[in-house]
Amino acid sequence: MIALVAGKVHVRRPDHVVIETASGVGYRLAVSAETLRHVPAAGESVSLLTHLVVREDALSLYGFATEEERDLFLLLIGVQGVGPKMAVAVLSGGAPRELVASVAAGDVKRLTAVPGIGKRTAERIIVELREKVGALDAVPVVGDGGEITVRRADDPRTLARDGLVELGFSLEEAEALLAEAVGDTPEDLLQQALRAARA
Repeated sequence: MIALVAGKVHVRRPDHVVIETASGVGYRLAVSAETLRHVPAAGESVSLLTHLVVREDALSLYGFATEEERDLFLLLIGVQGVGPKMAVAVLSGGAPRELVASVAAGDVKRLTAVPGIGKRTAERIIVELREKVGALDAVPVVGDGGEITVRRADDPRTLARDGLVELGFSLEEAEALLAEAVGDTPEDLLQQALRAARA
């Protein structure tokens, strides 16, 4: 597995870069707009983290400026219906912490703004990434080292809403069903919402 490529920038394009290593081999890396911002002009030295995607008909190398972006890429391609190119498109929308914040806030519009992502795919990304990064309505915090820290929310309404989404309701439907619900526990809120759905 190729985990990192370091060398001189040989080619710098909107969707990819070619890095020539000291051995004289040039590696073509597909990159997001976010990573491209960290890549210097041709002839300058650069080091990018990588992930190799192996397909029957191709070997594709993807490059990342930070560990956080690569981690999010791996989470995104683990979502059903999201391929590497779509994951790069999502990452092109801003810094990794901004994407984490959008997922935590259930911001479907942020994701559907990406070409090729419909409402259902956006909702699937939000639900699955919340589970995997433990970001149920989390607050992204930038630590001293620039790391992303998220804390899992224990808010009953948030947990009830996520329960409804897992049952097949859209985020908007879940919010609407919970609008009139009252209770101190996720179970109470969920029962009332389901009652309202049957009414």
